[in-house]
Amino acid sequence: MSVTILVDADACPVKDEVYRVAWRHAVPVKIVSNSRLRVPDHPLIERVVVSDGFDAADDWIAEAANAHSIVVTADILLADRALKAGAVVLAPTGKPFTAASIGPAIATRAIMADLRAGMSDGIGGPPPFSKADRSQFLQALDAALVRLKREA
Repeated sequence: MSVTILVDADACPVKDEVYRVAWRHAVPVKIVSNSRLRVPDHPLIERVVVSDGFDAADDWIAEAANAHSIVVTADILLADRALKAGAVVLAPTGKPFTAASIGPAIATRAIMADLRAGMSDGIGGPPPFSKADRSQFLQALDAALVRLKREA
C-alpha cells in the first residue's frame, strides 16, 4: 500500500510545501476542503471538496486516514482521530502530534476555549506563522515520508 498525504486544507498555510515534497517523493496528495480551492494540475494532486457541514472535511480525513497516511492539520481533535486511525500527523509548523502529546494538547485547547469564553476582550491566538515554521514543516514532512516509505 502506498503512502498518501491528506491535507486539512481550508486554513493550511503550507499547501505549496506539501506539493513540493510530494512531487519529490512521488506521493499522492488529497487536498480536502469545504470549498473549491485552487490546486496544481498534476496527477499526484487530488482536490476533495466535501459538504459545508460541520466537520465534514475532518470526518472525510479521519475516515481516509490509516497507517500509510500523513495528515497535515492544525486541528487538535482531527489530529486525535487521525492518530487513532494509525496515521502520522503533522501540524503546519512541523510539530508532530503523537499519542503522548495529544492528550495534553486537547486539555490545553479546552482550557483556552474556557478562557476565551470568559473574557470580553479576548486572548491572542497563536503566534504568526514564520519562515522557521515553514522550514521546520518541510523537514518534518520529508522525514515522515522517508520513514513511512521505508516501512511500506
